[in-house]
Amino acid sequence: MPLIKTVVSVDCEKDKKEHLALALSKVCADGIGKPESYVASIVEDNAVFAFGGAKSDAVFVEVRSIGGLNGEVNAVLSEAICGTIQEELGIPGDRVYINFIDIAASDWGWNGGTFG
Repeated sequence: MPLIKTVVSVDCEKDKKEHLALALSKVCADGIGKPESYVASIVEDNAVFAFGGAKSDAVFVEVRSIGGLNGEVNAVLSEAICGTIQEELGIPGDRVYINFIDIAASDWGWNGGTFG
């Protein structure tokens, strides 16, 4: 179950957040190679960022997955995520930090159990 959590500094209308969450869900599924029905996507707005020593518009993205992440996949995801954020919010890739985290199946709970 991949998760893509996106925290943005800008204020977004509910429709905009929903659209971004769906766009990033597809990016994540396509990049990792898992069905989109497995992906959870969260968008939080109005975060206060100090980035590069100054307050400015920025984005932090966290991608977690049980398998499927590696250097090659992460590079493809980074490009696609930054492109989507630039397109949707106008925030350039040099204002986006992304953290990729591979989770053990036994460390991810769902439906009263774990995946491992």
